[in-house]
Amino acid sequence: MRKINFFDTTLRDGEQSPGVNLNAQEKLIIAKQLERLGVNIIEAGFPASSRGDFLGVQEIARTIKNCSVAGLARCVKGDIDAAWEALKDGVEPRIHVFIATSDIHLKHKLKKTREEVVEQAVSMVKYAKERFPVVQWSAEDACRTDLAFLAEIVEKVIDAGASVINLPDTVGYLAPEEYGNIFRYMKEHVPNIDRVNLSAHCHDDLGMAVANSLAAIENGANQIETAVNGIGERAGNAALEEIAVALHIRKDFYQVESTIQLNEIKRTSDVVSKYSGMIVPRNKAVVGNNAFAHESGIHQDGFLKEKTTYEIISPELVGVTTDVLVLGKHSGRHAFKDRMKTLGFKLTEDEINKFFETFKNLTEKKKEITDDDLISIILEEKVADRKIGYEFESLQVHYGTEQMPTATVSLKNQETQEVIQEAATGAGSVEAVYNTLERCMEERIHLLDYRIQSNGKGRDALAEVYVTVSIEGKETAGRGVAQDVLEASAKAYVNAVNRHLIFKSNLIEIEKHHAIS
Repeated sequence: MRKINFFDTTLRDGEQSPGVNLNAQEKLIIAKQLERLGVNIIEAGFPASSRGDFLGVQEIARTIKNCSVAGLARCVKGDIDAAWEALKDGVEPRIHVFIATSDIHLKHKLKKTREEVVEQAVSMVKYAKERFPVVQWSAEDACRTDLAFLAEIVEKVIDAGASVINLPDTVGYLAPEEYGNIFRYMKEHVPNIDRVNLSAHCHDDLGMAVANSLAAIENGANQIETAVNGIGERAGNAALEEIAVALHIRKDFYQVESTIQLNEIKRTSDVVSKYSGMIVPRNKAVVGNNAFAHESGIHQDGFLKEKTTYEIISPELVGVTTDVLVLGKHSGRHAFKDRMKTLGFKLTEDEINKFFETFKNLTEKKKEITDDDLISIILEEKVADRKIGYEFESLQVHYGTEQMPTATVSLKNQETQEVIQEAATGAGSVEAVYNTLERCMEERIHLLDYRIQSNGKGRDALAEVYVTVSIEGKETAGRGVAQDVLEASAKAYVNAVNRHLIFKSNLIEIEKHHAIS
């Protein structure tokens, strides 16, 4: 069967989702999970866009060993140089260069003629090929580009050294038949098209990103560009999990295969959702909580008699576990360690000891610990190791319907080890907590967004809180998990401030490095 490569852009296009702000450590954790998932290429970022993005891409390229790591670049020498410096230590450095080709982009954005765009594309692909073994070239807004001109520029960039040609539906405009026709046209009108892989990158503005991607495969695309949970600019990208499962379940129709490890899909979805703060809708295909639920009496009757009457995807296929093993206060270290292994975490003995202690503390408050609980506390701990900013110690809140809510908070400055205690009031309990935290910190903080959800079911479910704040004119996000809603709210706020302080610290280190060199 024909092989389809998965080019995952969760860490680049996905991170461009409004409100998503991943730090370098979170990106690395997601990259490692994408490697376990079996994607072929990870687009780790846009190295020329910022020093922070450069360092994040560099760290991922140096760490990932089982798939190619790519960086985005405009058809500009400076972008290509930055991408090479960030990616050169990877196992298969790959660059993704792009330039717009539609008349609307040429006229209003680039202010260039078609001839000038062809010249720039060809010269920059040649320049990139001097460094990178694999050069992918994208025609931004290909879907609204004159097909004859698109065929002309594609032929010339292939001669210049491009190995992959991406024809993106940048604004999610086309219907599947129209998008598939672009690939057919290229195959029929570009003489050297057999020297490259064709790639599809679809946005979901009209809700057709997955359908368009599948149409591209039907018409000769060998690479699909996706994001986990379909996150990305505006309405998002084609969802990796939906395409991967569709190709598997309907292998009889599509006649293709991939390297995606389907049983890692649910965990990958959870990791991306928790770090990005973008909640997966309950009715989301493949990974939503309702994806394998049956409520209609007629459906339940048929399902109980024969699962395939109403279930074309088994939960186990995508890693939704039906394991009855429950961890609780009497569970030992061995059972905990075995569960971590089952969930796919590769932990050192020191990490096992630390997380086991956190687990035992949680069992004093919660009777049964679910897999979601374990994933939440481990993901939270894994990004809380850097000793910059503040450590949450304690919280006390006084509230009554006839009283002004009052909060008292204790924080520890992780650099000076000084314990800071403050109290303040607010119109509500959360506001009182946040007013108090702001008093504790030397930052002027503006809360932009506050969201809460339960992690699991039942009265004792953990609360997950996501916040977005503005500090010194820069937005940053934070996440907190606790059994108590107010404690989770406080931890999310502290986490957001710490992320800002770590970012500032990285900038200072970068400036020092430049001053020395």
